[in-house]
Amino acid sequence: MDVAKIGIVGCGAISHIYIQNLTTMFKNTEVYAICDLDKSKTDQAKEKYGIEKVMSLDEMLACKDIDIILNLTTPGAHYSICKKALLAGKHTYVEKPLSLQIEEGRELVELASEKNLMLGCAPDTFLGAGIQKCIALIRSGEIGDVVAATAYMMCHGHESWHPSPEFYYKKGGGPMFDMGPYYLTALVNLIGPVKSVMGMTKKTFEQRTITSKEKNGQIIEVDVPTHINGIMEFENGAIGNLITSFDVWGHHLPNIEIHGTKGSIKVPDPNSFNGEIELKKGGADWVTVENEFPFKENSRGLGVSDMVDSINQNLINQCNGVMALHVLELMHGFHISAETKKQYEIITKIMT
Repeated sequence: MDVAKIGIVGCGAISHIYIQNLTTMFKNTEVYAICDLDKSKTDQAKEKYGIEKVMSLDEMLACKDIDIILNLTTPGAHYSICKKALLAGKHTYVEKPLSLQIEEGRELVELASEKNLMLGCAPDTFLGAGIQKCIALIRSGEIGDVVAATAYMMCHGHESWHPSPEFYYKKGGGPMFDMGPYYLTALVNLIGPVKSVMGMTKKTFEQRTITSKEKNGQIIEVDVPTHINGIMEFENGAIGNLITSFDVWGHHLPNIEIHGTKGSIKVPDPNSFNGEIELKKGGADWVTVENEFPFKENSRGLGVSDMVDSINQNLINQCNGVMALHVLELMHGFHISAETKKQYEIITKIMT
């Protein structure tokens, strides 16, 4: 399988960059067919990207030509569609989060292992030039042993720009489950696995008003916390802090900073593939670091391409289900800690 034929389920907003990159940027992927309950979306994608085949999910799962199912549906459908795909013998890659519940995510990981199939999960932004360069700097000892990390993702929600933002405020949504995967995936790759977490949560607004064009004026009932402050104890002893919020109008805080015994690194936005990296060693001034790593542009789909290479070379894919399950448990752990007012011990383990 030098070139993998991919069936895409879900043709919403995020699908466009996936289809564009999987059809033009990567040489080992081919978008074979697309699927969506909304015919207008498949019609648009078919016309814009020249995709010939539109199928139902069942037709995709029965199609012997399709190697990988790419699940780009909303979070509530991640588990059920991934399970069907794995049971049908298809390698499966899903948008974040892996599933809504830890138990569901664990079931998918175990099922993929039983079936000897690849399970992959976004985000793949940590494979981009920005974070890969930071990982290289840390592993080469530029900042010594990692002591601490801070990470901030704060905005005022997505209802001002997203065409259908309702799911961001329902179960499986909120700033932690929406944006947390980018930050947590970056952090566990930069520092390592997490041992335990603590969290505090808040829901500031009971309702949100959509101001984007498509559903302007529609009211959303908010069902989930929209400001989460989490503390992490990494297995190597480092302590990290992560705040995700849909309740903040603006801030000047950095996306991610990693602090070590010899220096500190300012890490680019983990929701992008590149960005300015700054390094401070000891008492010296901050300096901008040159970056020779590839994938500086928006390379969403890189995780799918890496999965294809991993299948061909019998390797573990980098955006694998085990890591996604660890990140999923971290996100739940913050919320469970807030509800129980106790520290939450992480059960899942990963290798980095």
